[in-house]
Amino acid sequence: MGNFKHGLLVTFTVFVWLFGAAALTGAVTGCASNAPDATTTPDVFTDSDEPESRKRATNRLRLAVLYFSDGKTTIALDEVKQAIAADPNWFESYNMRGLIYRRLGDTALADASFQKALSLNPGSADVKHNYGVFLCDQRRGPEAFRMFGAALETVGYGRRANTWAAQGACQLSLGQRSDAEASFLKSYELDASNPVTGYNLALLLYQREDFVRSLFYIRRINNSDLANAESLWLGIKVERRLDNREAMAQLAVQLRKRFPQSPEVSALDRGAFNE
Repeated sequence: MGNFKHGLLVTFTVFVWLFGAAALTGAVTGCASNAPDATTTPDVFTDSDEPESRKRATNRLRLAVLYFSDGKTTIALDEVKQAIAADPNWFESYNMRGLIYRRLGDTALADASFQKALSLNPGSADVKHNYGVFLCDQRRGPEAFRMFGAALETVGYGRRANTWAAQGACQLSLGQRSDAEASFLKSYELDASNPVTGYNLALLLYQREDFVRSLFYIRRINNSDLANAESLWLGIKVERRLDNREAMAQLAVQLRKRFPQSPEVSALDRGAFNE
């Protein structure tokens, strides 16, 4: 499951792009605007109408996404370079290149890649989301929020929950706690199943001592297969504050059994509930 608290920006960036990878055929079909005008031909745009250059770029980009998700970043970059060589006017390749350079820590090339992607397709909500995450990495909050806002305003954008969550994580990293809570709540309204959003809401509510509401979110995670050491530990602390001793003990058993070597078990052993 990974780290709920600190992995949110990365998680959502990759999450968006993995969705894009799964739907790359759809993304390519989205280039149907390059097909002959419907007023001059009754034919439906199909795979056979796709230029060979775009097909080659698509295949390379699919490989790049797979390598990227597997942590093989340099190989992913090689594939993206070949995708761009095959079709230098496809925005998706530059979007992926931006994610790769972000991971590699090359901020100048990451920035240039996202800007290039937007110059080729100013309406792409996914690019705006990813660029917003990158800008937040650089502590460029106002610019990041403009990108997130532009993504959220895009008609037909199906991943608003991801962008609300990414905005919440950005606000949290910049110390804007109340704004972050509002963004996470909007994300949760759109997708209550995402444990990262639920965990962050539970944590924020716990930290401002709204234990009853915090309990609602953390119990939902801990009663699912998505619980991890962090969520169980937070659940223990919330149950303790509400004097739910039996529930607290049950979570402690789970934590020790499932994650015996975790820092959370060490904190439990020390009774470090307020660290």
